[in-house]
Amino acid sequence: MFQLVENEEQFQKKLADAIVLLESNVNITVRLARSLPLPVENAESRPRIDLVVFIVHLNTEQSLLSTEASLKHLDSGYFLGKVCFLVTDARCGTVPYERLASIKKTAASLSSPLLMAEDKTTEGVRTAAQRVITVLKVSAGMVPMATGLYLSTLTRCTLPTDPDWQQDLSVIHQMTLNQ
Repeated sequence: MFQLVENEEQFQKKLADAIVLLESNVNITVRLARSLPLPVENAESRPRIDLVVFIVHLNTEQSLLSTEASLKHLDSGYFLGKVCFLVTDARCGTVPYERLASIKKTAASLSSPLLMAEDKTTEGVRTAAQRVITVLKVSAGMVPMATGLYLSTLTRCTLPTDPDWQQDLSVIHQMTLNQ
């Protein structure tokens, strides 16, 4: 079982449907939530959650703020190999660079995978679903010789620590917006 967390629920339902359609060999339960924490009722009977996927739409600041607020409700010991971030609109030229930098920094600080997705096309949703299924299978222990911690080591988002590099990247981003 895994949890999709999205403030706006636009992409969440399409992604959940695509995941269920794509994976017929394994019973995948998808739980949808607008934010965390999950409701207290039925907490004892709730199945184990193998992966939490935070969907972040870079075109709205509220999506990023909601994700950051929800992260506070997860146990820090839970993060390694159990959380990933799925970002939409990363290629959009009108998205402020600071939002992408913020989610990259968050993913890097939690050693969590950061996946980019196209949410406007059927093929983009399908590709995102395939990527999430791959991460889910590893996190759930369904891939021999691989663990969620191992996967997060291979796919985690890292940021260079050189401030000049980050400043150069910001300048390049501004130049592309001005063209």
